[in-house]
Amino acid sequence: MLLSLLVHHREQLRPLLPEDALTRRLDALCQLRRKSVDQRTQLSNRLRAALKGYFPQALELVGETLHSPLALDFLQRWPDLIGLKAARPATIKAFYHRHNVRRPEAVAERLQRSKTAVALTTDEVIVALGRREVARLVELLALLQKHIRQDEKLIREALAEHPEAELFGDLPGAGPMLAPRLVVAFGTDRSRYPSAGALQRYSGVAPVKEKSGGRVWVHWRWNAPRFLRQTLIEWAGQTVLYCDWARAYYEQQKKRGQRH
Repeated sequence: MLLSLLVHHREQLRPLLPEDALTRRLDALCQLRRKSVDQRTQLSNRLRAALKGYFPQALELVGETLHSPLALDFLQRWPDLIGLKAARPATIKAFYHRHNVRRPEAVAERLQRSKTAVALTTDEVIVALGRREVARLVELLALLQKHIRQDEKLIREALAEHPEAELFGDLPGAGPMLAPRLVVAFGTDRSRYPSAGALQRYSGVAPVKEKSGGRVWVHWRWNAPRFLRQTLIEWAGQTVLYCDWARAYYEQQKKRGQRH
Protein backbone atom coordinates (compact mmCIF):
# COMPACT_ATOMS: atom_id res chain seq x y z
CA MET A 1 0.00 0.00 0.00
CA LEU A 2 2.85 2.40 0.83
CA LEU A 3 4.51 1.58 -2.52
CA SER A 4 1.21 2.21 -4.35
CA LEU A 5 0.87 5.62 -2.67
CA LEU A 6 4.39 6.58 -3.72
CA VAL A 7 4.03 5.35 -7.29
CA HIS A 8 0.49 6.47 -8.13
CA HIS A 9 -0.38 9.31 -5.74
CA ARG A 10 2.89 11.09 -5.06
CA GLU A 11 1.41 14.48 -5.94
CA GLN A 12 -1.03 14.20 -3.02
CA LEU A 13 1.72 13.72 -0.44
CA ARG A 14 2.88 16.77 1.52
CA PRO A 15 5.78 17.16 3.93
CA LEU A 16 4.76 16.98 7.59
CA LEU A 17 5.87 20.20 9.25
CA PRO A 18 6.21 20.00 13.04
CA GLU A 19 4.31 22.52 15.14
CA ASP A 20 6.14 25.29 16.93
CA ALA A 21 7.68 24.59 20.34
CA LEU A 22 4.94 26.40 22.32
CA THR A 23 2.15 24.39 20.66
CA ARG A 24 4.01 21.11 21.19
CA ARG A 25 4.57 22.01 24.86
CA LEU A 26 0.89 22.79 25.30
CA ASP A 27 0.01 19.49 23.61
CA ALA A 28 2.31 17.51 25.92
CA LEU A 29 0.91 19.22 29.03
CA CYS A 30 -2.70 18.61 27.97
CA GLN A 31 -2.02 14.92 27.29
CA LEU A 32 -0.15 14.52 30.57
CA ARG A 33 -3.05 16.06 32.48
CA ARG A 34 -5.53 13.80 30.69
CA LYS A 35 -3.56 10.69 31.65
CA SER A 36 -3.61 11.82 35.26
CA VAL A 37 -7.36 12.48 35.11
CA ASP A 38 -7.89 8.95 33.73
CA GLN A 39 -5.77 7.57 36.59
CA ARG A 40 -7.86 9.61 39.04
CA THR A 41 -11.02 8.04 37.65
CA GLN A 42 -9.58 4.54 38.06
CA LEU A 43 -8.50 5.23 41.65
CA SER A 44 -11.88 6.81 42.48
CA ASN A 45 -13.64 3.70 41.18
CA ARG A 46 -11.39 1.50 43.30
CA LEU A 47 -12.06 3.69 46.34
CA ARG A 48 -15.82 3.47 45.77
CA ALA A 49 -15.63 -0.33 45.53
CA ALA A 50 -13.53 -0.55 48.71
CA LEU A 51 -15.99 1.59 50.68
CA LYS A 52 -18.93 -0.48 49.49
CA GLY A 53 -17.24 -3.49 51.06
CA TYR A 54 -17.25 -2.21 54.65
CA PHE A 55 -18.28 1.48 54.94
CA PRO A 56 -20.91 2.30 52.27
CA GLN A 57 -22.37 5.14 54.36
CA ALA A 58 -19.28 7.21 53.53
CA LEU A 59 -20.44 7.45 49.91
CA GLU A 60 -23.54 9.34 51.07
CA LEU A 61 -21.64 11.51 53.52
CA VAL A 62 -18.89 12.75 51.18
CA GLY A 63 -20.80 13.15 47.90
CA GLU A 64 -20.26 11.80 44.41
CA THR A 65 -16.80 13.26 43.83
CA LEU A 66 -14.44 11.03 45.78
CA HIS A 67 -11.35 13.05 44.86
CA SER A 68 -12.74 16.29 46.31
CA PRO A 69 -10.93 17.85 49.30
CA LEU A 70 -14.00 17.16 51.44
CA ALA A 71 -14.06 13.45 50.57
CA LEU A 72 -10.32 12.93 51.00
CA ASP A 73 -10.20 14.80 54.32
CA PHE A 74 -13.29 12.95 55.60
CA LEU A 75 -11.84 9.53 54.83
CA GLN A 76 -8.47 10.42 56.33
CA ARG A 77 -10.19 11.46 59.55
CA TRP A 78 -12.93 8.82 59.70
CA PRO A 79 -11.95 5.76 57.64
CA ASP A 80 -14.63 3.57 59.24
CA LEU A 81 -18.07 3.86 60.80
CA ILE A 82 -16.87 3.15 64.35
CA GLY A 83 -14.58 6.17 64.31
CA LEU A 84 -17.30 8.35 62.83
CA LYS A 85 -19.86 7.34 65.47
CA ALA A 86 -17.35 8.13 68.22
CA ALA A 87 -17.01 11.72 66.97
CA ARG A 88 -19.06 14.47 68.63
CA PRO A 89 -21.81 16.00 66.42
CA ALA A 90 -20.22 19.43 66.90
CA THR A 91 -16.93 18.08 65.50
CA ILE A 92 -18.62 16.67 62.41
CA LYS A 93 -20.61 19.88 61.93
CA ALA A 94 -17.43 21.98 62.16
CA PHE A 95 -15.79 19.70 59.60
CA TYR A 96 -18.55 20.31 57.05
CA HIS A 97 -18.47 24.05 57.71
CA ARG A 98 -14.73 24.12 56.97
CA HIS A 99 -15.52 22.54 53.62
CA ASN A 100 -18.24 25.09 52.82
CA VAL A 101 -21.19 22.77 53.50
CA ARG A 102 -23.13 25.28 55.54
CA ARG A 103 -26.78 24.79 54.65
CA PRO A 104 -28.42 23.74 57.94
CA GLU A 105 -30.67 21.15 56.28
CA ALA A 106 -27.75 19.45 54.51
CA VAL A 107 -25.59 19.35 57.65
CA ALA A 108 -28.48 18.09 59.80
CA GLU A 109 -29.26 15.33 57.30
CA ARG A 110 -25.65 14.12 57.30
CA LEU A 111 -25.47 14.22 61.09
CA GLN A 112 -28.63 12.12 61.29
CA ARG A 113 -27.23 9.60 58.80
CA SER A 114 -24.06 9.32 60.85
CA LYS A 115 -26.05 8.76 64.03
CA THR A 116 -28.43 6.10 62.69
CA ALA A 117 -25.98 4.27 60.40
CA VAL A 118 -25.55 0.54 61.00
CA ALA A 119 -22.26 -1.18 60.18
CA LEU A 120 -22.31 -3.36 57.07
CA THR A 121 -19.97 -5.80 58.77
CA THR A 122 -18.29 -6.18 62.14
CA ASP A 123 -15.69 -8.64 60.84
CA GLU A 124 -12.41 -7.15 62.09
CA VAL A 125 -10.41 -8.63 59.21
CA ILE A 126 -12.64 -7.09 56.53
CA VAL A 127 -12.73 -3.70 58.28
CA ALA A 128 -8.98 -3.62 58.90
CA LEU A 129 -8.15 -4.49 55.30
CA GLY A 130 -10.74 -2.04 54.02
CA ARG A 131 -9.25 0.76 56.10
CA ARG A 132 -5.77 -0.03 54.83
CA GLU A 133 -6.86 -0.03 51.20
CA VAL A 134 -8.86 3.19 51.62
CA ALA A 135 -5.90 4.92 53.31
CA ARG A 136 -3.66 3.95 50.38
CA LEU A 137 -6.13 5.11 47.74
CA VAL A 138 -6.82 8.40 49.54
CA GLU A 139 -3.08 9.11 49.71
CA LEU A 140 -2.64 8.35 46.00
CA LEU A 141 -5.61 10.50 45.05
CA ALA A 142 -4.35 13.42 47.12
CA LEU A 143 -0.94 13.22 45.42
CA LEU A 144 -2.54 12.93 41.99
CA GLN A 145 -4.76 15.94 42.67
CA LYS A 146 -1.68 17.96 43.57
CA HIS A 147 -0.01 17.12 40.25
CA ILE A 148 -3.19 17.78 38.24
CA ARG A 149 -3.43 21.26 39.79
CA GLN A 150 0.21 21.89 38.87
CA ASP A 151 -0.43 20.70 35.30
CA GLU A 152 -3.43 23.01 35.01
CA LYS A 153 -1.34 25.96 36.19
CA LEU A 154 1.33 25.22 33.57
CA ILE A 155 -1.38 24.84 30.90
CA ARG A 156 -2.86 28.24 31.79
CA GLU A 157 0.56 29.85 31.58
CA ALA A 158 1.39 28.22 28.23
CA LEU A 159 -2.01 29.15 26.80
CA ALA A 160 -1.58 32.79 27.88
CA GLU A 161 1.63 32.93 25.81
CA HIS A 162 0.08 31.27 22.74
CA PRO A 163 -0.86 33.56 19.81
CA GLU A 164 -4.06 31.54 19.13
CA ALA A 165 -5.37 31.71 22.71
CA GLU A 166 -7.95 34.46 22.10
CA LEU A 167 -9.33 32.84 18.93
CA PHE A 168 -10.01 29.43 20.47
CA GLY A 169 -10.91 30.79 23.89
CA ASP A 170 -13.88 32.61 22.34
CA LEU A 171 -15.43 29.42 20.92
CA PRO A 172 -18.67 28.31 22.62
CA GLY A 173 -17.98 25.79 25.34
CA ALA A 174 -14.20 26.20 25.16
CA GLY A 175 -13.42 26.56 28.86
CA PRO A 176 -10.06 26.57 30.67
CA MET A 177 -9.30 22.94 29.77
CA LEU A 178 -10.88 22.62 26.32
CA ALA A 179 -9.53 25.87 24.86
CA PRO A 180 -5.87 24.73 25.06
CA ARG A 181 -6.82 21.33 23.66
CA LEU A 182 -8.54 23.01 20.71
CA VAL A 183 -5.48 25.18 20.12
CA VAL A 184 -3.44 21.98 19.88
CA ALA A 185 -6.04 20.17 17.77
CA PHE A 186 -6.10 22.78 15.01
CA GLY A 187 -2.49 23.90 15.36
CA THR A 188 -0.96 27.03 13.87
CA ASP A 189 -0.29 25.68 10.38
CA ARG A 190 -3.52 26.48 8.49
CA SER A 191 -2.37 24.55 5.41
CA ARG A 192 -2.21 21.29 7.35
CA TYR A 193 -5.93 20.61 6.91
CA PRO A 194 -7.03 22.03 3.53
CA SER A 195 -10.72 21.44 4.38
CA ALA A 196 -12.98 20.65 7.31
CA GLY A 197 -13.34 17.12 5.93
CA ALA A 198 -9.58 16.62 6.07
CA LEU A 199 -9.54 17.28 9.81
CA GLN A 200 -12.64 15.16 10.34
CA ARG A 201 -11.09 12.21 8.50
CA TYR A 202 -7.73 12.51 10.24
CA SER A 203 -9.26 12.81 13.73
CA GLY A 204 -11.57 9.86 13.11
CA VAL A 205 -14.89 11.64 13.65
CA ALA A 206 -15.90 11.34 9.97
CA PRO A 207 -18.19 8.33 9.41
CA VAL A 208 -16.82 5.37 7.46
CA LYS A 209 -19.30 3.51 5.25
CA GLU A 210 -18.71 -0.14 4.38
CA LYS A 211 -20.63 -2.33 1.95
CA SER A 212 -20.78 -6.07 1.53
CA GLY A 213 -23.35 -7.39 -0.88
CA GLY A 214 -26.67 -5.80 0.06
CA ARG A 215 -25.51 -4.91 3.55
CA VAL A 216 -24.30 -1.40 4.45
CA TRP A 217 -23.01 -0.27 7.82
CA VAL A 218 -21.43 2.90 9.17
CA HIS A 219 -18.78 3.20 11.86
CA TRP A 220 -16.02 5.58 12.85
CA ARG A 221 -12.41 5.11 11.91
CA TRP A 222 -10.74 2.68 14.30
CA ASN A 223 -7.12 3.74 13.78
CA ALA A 224 -7.18 7.43 14.73
CA PRO A 225 -5.45 9.77 17.22
CA ARG A 226 -7.68 9.14 20.23
CA PHE A 227 -6.84 12.24 22.22
CA LEU A 228 -7.63 14.50 19.25
CA ARG A 229 -10.89 12.69 18.58
CA GLN A 230 -11.79 12.85 22.26
CA THR A 231 -11.13 16.61 22.25
CA LEU A 232 -13.49 17.23 19.33
CA ILE A 233 -16.23 14.99 20.76
CA GLU A 234 -16.04 16.58 24.22
CA TRP A 235 -16.10 20.05 22.71
CA ALA A 236 -19.13 19.14 20.59
CA GLY A 237 -20.89 18.12 23.80
CA GLN A 238 -20.09 21.46 25.42
CA THR A 239 -21.36 23.47 22.45
CA VAL A 240 -24.84 22.03 23.07
CA LEU A 241 -24.82 23.92 26.39
CA TYR A 242 -23.44 27.23 25.09
CA CYS A 243 -24.51 27.53 21.44
CA ASP A 244 -28.16 27.94 20.36
CA TRP A 245 -27.50 26.42 16.93
CA ALA A 246 -25.79 23.35 18.38
CA ARG A 247 -28.58 22.89 20.94
CA ALA A 248 -31.26 23.11 18.23
CA TYR A 249 -29.43 20.60 16.05
CA TYR A 250 -28.93 18.24 19.01
CA GLU A 251 -32.64 18.35 19.92
CA GLN A 252 -33.58 17.79 16.28
CA GLN A 253 -31.44 14.64 16.11
CA LYS A 254 -32.80 13.35 19.42
CA LYS A 255 -36.35 13.68 18.08
CA ARG A 256 -35.30 11.61 15.08
CA GLY A 257 -34.34 8.80 17.45
CA GLN A 258 -30.57 9.35 17.53
CA ARG A 259 -28.72 8.47 20.72
CA HIS A 260 -26.60 10.99 22.66
